[in-house]
Amino acid sequence: MNTINHFINGAETAGTGDRTQSVYNPATGAVTAELRLANRDDLETAVAAATEAAKTWNHISLAKRTGVMFKFRELVAAHIDELAALITAEHGKVLSDAKGEIHRGLEVVEFACGIPEQLKGAYSDQAATGIDVFSFRQPLGVVAGITPFNFPVMVPLWMAPMAIATGNAFILKPSERDPSASMLLAQLWKDAGLPDGVFQVLHGDKETVTGLLTHPGIDGISFVGSTPIAQYVHETATAHGKRVQALGGAKNHAIVLPDADLEGAADHLSAAAFGSAGERCMAISVAVAVGDAADQLVKNVTQRATAIKVANGTDPGADMGPVITAAARDRIVGIVTEAKAAGAAMVVDGRSLVVEGHEEGFWVGPTVLDNVTSEMTAYTEEIFGPVLVVVRVDTLEDGIKLINANPYGNGTAIFTSSGAAARKFQREVTVGMIGINVPLPVPVAYHSFGGWKASLFGDKHIYGPEGVSFYTRGKVVTSRWPEPTHASGASYNFPSNSTD
Repeated sequence: MNTINHFINGAETAGTGDRTQSVYNPATGAVTAELRLANRDDLETAVAAATEAAKTWNHISLAKRTGVMFKFRELVAAHIDELAALITAEHGKVLSDAKGEIHRGLEVVEFACGIPEQLKGAYSDQAATGIDVFSFRQPLGVVAGITPFNFPVMVPLWMAPMAIATGNAFILKPSERDPSASMLLAQLWKDAGLPDGVFQVLHGDKETVTGLLTHPGIDGISFVGSTPIAQYVHETATAHGKRVQALGGAKNHAIVLPDADLEGAADHLSAAAFGSAGERCMAISVAVAVGDAADQLVKNVTQRATAIKVANGTDPGADMGPVITAAARDRIVGIVTEAKAAGAAMVVDGRSLVVEGHEEGFWVGPTVLDNVTSEMTAYTEEIFGPVLVVVRVDTLEDGIKLINANPYGNGTAIFTSSGAAARKFQREVTVGMIGINVPLPVPVAYHSFGGWKASLFGDKHIYGPEGVSFYTRGKVVTSRWPEPTHASGASYNFPSNSTD
C-alpha cells in the first residue's frame, strides 16, 4: 500500500503524526493509498521552516524570482500527463478534463512570471517643497492555502505562484481526498530552484486546518470550498488577526431566452452541467428557461444528457467520470429523489447508473429535472453533482429576480442574440462572474476570480491583480533630504503640503 507523506522544508517526510486516512480511486471504489495526517508538531515544523525561508525569499531579487517562475512553468508543462494521471486516479475526472485544469493553472503561473510589472510602485515628485512621496508593496510573510478536491492542481496554482512571486512562503493544505498531485507540484517547485521552505505541503483534516487558521506564525489564509466552511475559515482566521480570502459555494444559473441559439445553448449547458460530474464551483446547475424557450431547450438538453458516455476517466471515450466519494453519490441521489417526490419532472434519471467492470465505483449519471421550484432542495442546495435543474419563468426580469434572490453569487450566464438583453442582464445581476453566451465564465489570469454574497468571504478575489493585492501590503514613504545648512521648518501644527 502506497503511503503519501508531507513535503516540509524541501523534502518528503512522514512527520511525527500517527494518524492516516485512506485515499480512493472513485472509479473502482478501491483504496489506493494511505495519507499521513499532520499533528501539531508537524504544523510547528512547517511554520518554522516557512518563517525562516520567508526572511530570505523576500529579499531575493525580482529577476531571480521570475527566473524560478519561468522554470516552474516549463516543468509543469512538461509533466502535464503525469499530473493529469494523478488527478484522474484520485478525483475521477476524465483525463482531458484533468489536463484542462492544469492548463488553466498554468495561465496563473504565466501571469506570475510578469510580477515585476505588478509590483511597480508609484512616485510623486515634489509633493511639497523638497518632499517626495512614493509607495511600494511588500509580502505578508507566511501564508497558507487550503484547497478543495475538485481541482487538485488548478486551485493550488491559483494561489501559490501569486504568493511566492510576491515574496511570501506558502504552505499548502490540499484536500485529503486527492493529495498526490500536490506532492508532484512540490517536487517541481524544488526542481525549479525554489529555496527549501518557500513551498510546503502539509496533509491533514480539520485539526490541521484549525491549526493553520489560529497559528500566530501564519499571516494570511486563502481558501476554496463550501460556503459553511468558508464562513468558518473567515471568521476564525480573521479573529486571529490574519488576512483571509475564502471562496465559498455556488448555485450558478444560466438564463436561456427564446431568441438564443437553442441547439448551441443545449450543447454548452450540458457540458457546463455534466463536465467533471458537476463537481465544479462554476458548473451550471440551474437552467432558467424563459417563455417559449423551455420545451425545446429541455428536449435538446435531454438528447445531450442521454448521449454522454460515463466511464473510468482513463477510458479514451469517456465524457464524464464518477463523483468523488460514496457519500457524495448517496447525497446527490437523495436530493434528486426528494425533488421527484416534491413534484419535479424526472426527465433524465442517472440515479441507478452502473458502469460495467466498475460496479464498486461512485457513479451518478447525468440527471435532468424539469419544473423545479425555488422551494425544492434541488434548487436551494449546492448539489455538486451531474444534475441540471430547469426552472421556468415568463420573462428576463423574472429570471434576474430569481438569480438575485439566491444567496449565492458566484457565476451566471445568459444565452441570447440580443445585445440589449445581455447588457441589462450584466448590469442587474448580483453575481461576480458573468458569461454572455459563455457558460463557464472563469476569468483569464490577468483579471481576478471571485463571486459575491455567500460565494465569497473577504474583500479580495483570487489570482490576477487582486491576488497581488491580497498577498502584499502597501507602504508609503514621505521623503525629505534638506541641505545641511537649511532650517528644518519643523512646526507643532499638523503638517500641510499646501505651504512650504
